[in-house]
Amino acid sequence: MSVLRWVDHFSMVACIWYTSVMRIVLALGGNALTGVNESVRVDHQIAAVEAASAQVAHLVAQGHQLLLSHGNGPQVGNILAKNDIAAYFLSPVPLDWCVANTQGSIGFILLNALSGALQEQGLEIAPTVVVSRTVVDPEDPAFSAPTKPIGRHVDVETAERLIKLGQTWVDHGDAGWRRVVPSPRPLRIIEAPAISALLDAGFLVVGGGGGGIPVVEKSPGHFAGVEAVIDKDLNSVLLADQISADTLVLATNVDNAWLDWGTVRARAIGEIDVATMRQHLADGQFPPGSMGPKVDAVCSFVEATGGRGIITRLEKITDAVAGQAGTVVVP
Repeated sequence: MSVLRWVDHFSMVACIWYTSVMRIVLALGGNALTGVNESVRVDHQIAAVEAASAQVAHLVAQGHQLLLSHGNGPQVGNILAKNDIAAYFLSPVPLDWCVANTQGSIGFILLNALSGALQEQGLEIAPTVVVSRTVVDPEDPAFSAPTKPIGRHVDVETAERLIKLGQTWVDHGDAGWRRVVPSPRPLRIIEAPAISALLDAGFLVVGGGGGGIPVVEKSPGHFAGVEAVIDKDLNSVLLADQISADTLVLATNVDNAWLDWGTVRARAIGEIDVATMRQHLADGQFPPGSMGPKVDAVCSFVEATGGRGIITRLEKITDAVAGQAGTVVVP
């Protein structure tokens, strides 16, 4: 095959990849579900979700099968703050219940917003929400050394009162005290087969919200919730693998991942192979507190499935799926 014919062949394959109907997992970050400064006022959340749903509807209109997963940090933090205030009067809501509560409340406003957005596109596709449990290992080291910060900062008196209830709080100096909880690795999403069946049947599915409700399997088929928080990006990778997704999209608040961020050499990353992206991660290009976990997540998905992993702003997801925007990690 001549060089020109090889180029033409490669371009044709790439075009088919980018334009064919795909099964996509779209992970919505917290910024897509709250108002300015992570406001969880009801009207602010509804407005944010309606804006996100309009973008989602564009992908569905192209014929793609779509599963939405989402974060829930600000919403869980809101429930925990109410827990703290009422701790001497009412039993606190357990953390696994908090995740379940937010799957329901966020799922509810997503259903309303998605129904409207799909109707505006002239689509007769029904959205549905699946309450999703994620199995973790009860022997995971995270349970003996909790490090994941959640909720608000409080003064020492409030922290001491809550420590007496069995919670773990850490002193952050001038910022105050903040609760930390275990963040074990996800092993399996129990509802993945149901989600896959719903996608096959033509539904737009919301599932795996907030990293999934953390559970342990006490005996075959018998599960119990645990006080933990599962990383939503890692859970999205696992869920995408279990339902045989072609593409994982992590919607965040920037257009692309960048190299040499904050310097005069800063440059956006477009399409890149997973081995090169892994090397950039190993070189410290992506801070562990911001872009690092997202880069690790998309790389893990590509390595496990041979699909594509995308990092981009919510408003760019349609173009990114078409290969025209965002950071696109390929095998």
